[in-house]
Amino acid sequence: QVQLVESGGGLVQAGGSLRLSCAASISFSSIMTMGWYRQAPGKQREWVATITRGGTMNFADSVKGRFTISRDNAKNTMYLQMNSLKPDDTAVYRCKAVFLARDYWGQGTQVTVSA
Repeated sequence: QVQLVESGGGLVQAGGSLRLSCAASISFSSIMTMGWYRQAPGKQREWVATITRGGTMNFADSVKGRFTISRDNAKNTMYLQMNSLKPDDTAVYRCKAVFLARDYWGQGTQVTVSA
């Protein structure tokens, strides 16, 4: 079992920044891939970014150039640095870990970007 806890969400004005954190209950060295997803009201869940155990990063086109993803293996924590936020970025952000071929999800953190 893997437990994931997100934090760092909140209310920010357009153009501002937030950093989300996702803390895992197990060593990061055991987790193959971690990622961030988001879901806005009335919309389907959307993939945001992924980082592999080897450090390979991928981003959705909608956030490329504005968001960065990183992981601190010593702290078993993944981060999503979000810059130049737009109202369209408003959503519940959840982190996901792939461990032993199973997906584990955090409970989510709300990000609200005001115009």
